[in-house]
Amino acid sequence: MATRSTPPDAGDAGNPEQDRLDEDRAGTVPWRRWGCYVSQRQWGTVREDYSADGDAWDYFPHDHARSRAYRWGEDGIAGICDDRQRLCLTLALWNGQDPILKERLFGLANREGNHGEDPKELYWFLDALPTMSWLRMLYKYPQRAFPYEQLVRENAARGLDHPEFELLDTGVFDDDRYFDLFVEYAKAGPEDLLMRIEIHNRGPDAAPLWVIPQLFFRNTWSWTRKAHHPRISLAGSTLVADHDELGEFVLAFEGDPTVALCENETNVERLYGQPRAGSLFKDGIGDFVVAGRHDAVRLDGAGSKAGVIHRLEIPAGGSETLRLRLSKGRLAEPFKDFDATIAARKADADRFYRPFQDRLGDEDKALVQRQAMAGLVWSRQYYQFDVRRWLEGDPTQPPPPPQRRDGRNRHWGNFTVEEVISMPDTWEYPWFAAWDLAFHCVAFAAADPDFAKGQVLCLLRNQSMHPSGAVPAYEWCFDDVNPPVTAWAAWRVYQIEQRRRGEGDRTFLKQAYLRMLLNFTWWVNRKDDGGNNIFEGGFLGLDNVGIFDRSQPLPTGGRLMQADATAWMAKYALTMMRISLELSLDEPIYQDLACKFFEHFLEIASAMTSCGGTEQGLWDEQDEFYYDWLQLPDGRRGPLRIPSIVGLTPLFAVEVLEPELVDRLPIFKERVDWYFRNRPELADLVSRWPVAGKGERRLLSLLRGHRMKCLLRRALDPAQFLSDHGVRSMSQALRDAPFEMAVDGTVHSVRYWPAESAGDQFGGNSNWRGPVWMPVNYLLVESLLRFHEYYGDDFLVESPSGSGATMTLEQISDDLASRLCGLFLRDASGQRPVFGECAKKQQDPHFRDLILFHEYFDGDTGRGCGAEHQTGWTGLVLKLITPRHWRL
Repeated sequence: MATRSTPPDAGDAGNPEQDRLDEDRAGTVPWRRWGCYVSQRQWGTVREDYSADGDAWDYFPHDHARSRAYRWGEDGIAGICDDRQRLCLTLALWNGQDPILKERLFGLANREGNHGEDPKELYWFLDALPTMSWLRMLYKYPQRAFPYEQLVRENAARGLDHPEFELLDTGVFDDDRYFDLFVEYAKAGPEDLLMRIEIHNRGPDAAPLWVIPQLFFRNTWSWTRKAHHPRISLAGSTLVADHDELGEFVLAFEGDPTVALCENETNVERLYGQPRAGSLFKDGIGDFVVAGRHDAVRLDGAGSKAGVIHRLEIPAGGSETLRLRLSKGRLAEPFKDFDATIAARKADADRFYRPFQDRLGDEDKALVQRQAMAGLVWSRQYYQFDVRRWLEGDPTQPPPPPQRRDGRNRHWGNFTVEEVISMPDTWEYPWFAAWDLAFHCVAFAAADPDFAKGQVLCLLRNQSMHPSGAVPAYEWCFDDVNPPVTAWAAWRVYQIEQRRRGEGDRTFLKQAYLRMLLNFTWWVNRKDDGGNNIFEGGFLGLDNVGIFDRSQPLPTGGRLMQADATAWMAKYALTMMRISLELSLDEPIYQDLACKFFEHFLEIASAMTSCGGTEQGLWDEQDEFYYDWLQLPDGRRGPLRIPSIVGLTPLFAVEVLEPELVDRLPIFKERVDWYFRNRPELADLVSRWPVAGKGERRLLSLLRGHRMKCLLRRALDPAQFLSDHGVRSMSQALRDAPFEMAVDGTVHSVRYWPAESAGDQFGGNSNWRGPVWMPVNYLLVESLLRFHEYYGDDFLVESPSGSGATMTLEQISDDLASRLCGLFLRDASGQRPVFGECAKKQQDPHFRDLILFHEYFDGDTGRGCGAEHQTGWTGLVLKLITPRHWRL
């Protein structure tokens, strides 16, 4: 296998997708204007919540979604739209049995699931190009009535200690009585989109199916006075959509389907008991198809929503194909080149990904990598949210209740965002999350560096970043704090593009850097309450990792000095230092800032190791591990000895500098040398700066060799953190000996839970008390490689701990990457650990190669847990599958 240091550029001659990316980057052809930007859930989101109590799930439930116009976005199955979501094309279905039209994916609200919110559908993202010139997904639809009530009832009856009741458990897919619907989109031009729907009856008998592509305008006219009201009208075998900004778009279809039109407006009769008065509503097509209500639609004329209704009878084992084409303006022969264009875009995808996959030498790895990238692309969603308008209400609507003025996100009146953003999940998390987004950017960077760079900057702009320098954490609470990994993402995206294209985008790097200066200062001023370089980040995205909810005041009073928050800040300082050095190569003034961040790092390292004037660091000599420390109101303090990922986080703060770089930066070199001449006690803290390592490299780290080995001894111990599928988020030693602490007669405890949470913190749908999480494992893989760059092959560590075998840090990194990839790949028995004990997913030829990228994974078995389509950070596996010499 090739071992060249740089991969072949994906822009080799004869690569049409790379040509499209180049045209889009140059601004000559807007290939990204249309894409898979329609969310699969808009109901139950914060944006649509205008309640007094902030219960978004109750205020806008699934039952309302078909009848109530959305304010801030749209949802649907397999949807596409323009990048401002003015016009949408989605798929609706009816099997002749369901009580409602299947227009959007069903799932449980947070209070309904025994482990929180949860989609109860079967769908997969199979392929995608970065410009979305080729998209392919699969939806499985039962022929029996969809078990809405059974799913709600059975999950409500189950406790936190029971598994979730899934769609396959209901029996509706028994005897393979279901349809596979493959939905494909191909672009003949930037505003010329072909839609092909391929329907397969997997069952033993012929079965009816209504397949209804729906074209509709997002409702932008109900919220302001004198707003333009766009129209869709029927003209022969086409629907003509006219919009004052978009112009005229035409949806062409074949055959003789029934076309029904209605308005994308709220059904006030159904929801509020107001008289219909001849009006047509959003749910009109559903009422027409399911209930036969001709008064709910128009069969000619115009509306703002239209359905092209195909009533099919699919024979047993048979299939049907539907073709539609949405284009800017009319085409004389819309289906003349249809099949050839579909085939060409599929071939373009194969060509584009070939440089990334030829090196794998394994078809199964290529399949997993391709679907991981597809999930990332399909998870790009249109996102609009104007917090000030949301708080104040719209001119044409009743004012929101006054209690909302004291509710969530009230401090973020500056937040006014309308962008396409990479979401963690299109159903369970159809909104941004700051630290998730950073990992998405790194996963995107090799195939689509321009999109990755835009996403890095997305939450750093004035209209999203708070004037104080805070970055919004996630939609449910902008004020929460995620680990500050955006700087790391910016640096990694820069490096990846630099290797791929031969030069990095310094303009981008500088833009990100200058904004992150504000955020770093915010952290120093707001999250270091004692002014001693020990940080109290709070939530930090780790949900229930601690004994207390770290986002709330402690039941003990006092404060929590967090080992992970402090280590994240050390990593932040090192990354900002490294970016400063890169920028200094062109503008020497940045060397002063590099010195500033170097000094920040030293102060944090000092605080963590009980130097620098603090009474106690965060290293526990007894256990040789890092812990959060609790400081009580009376001044007493001590460690919370919970062996979790919190204590491994200091491994992430590592930087290795090449001697050639340091020699080119005399101001920085002199300042560092001064520190080690005049503050020699700091040399021991940052691990051998004065001592050159392999190749005369210099190492900056929170850990010297001894402490690093102590942490790795825990991390690589199968009795504690190391599983067959990666490093657990908590030591399984807590399974039989939980950590307990009594406060005012109440015993708080932390026990190892390998999979779904058995506690109700954060709604019971998140768990950092044992499962394997991809993002922190990915950082560990990277950090081990950084350490190896310095120490080289002579530095050996026992791995697994207790085995007697030793490995280099590079070999340990590779082994961990292999374990993580093994979650998705077939093992020696042909099983994929991610599927757990589900025989249908493991064995059925129509399931076994359909990969789900879960939020986290069972720390014992590797079974996928949590959100099933969180391709965002779990999509990092596409980089880990790539051989290390190509990975960067």
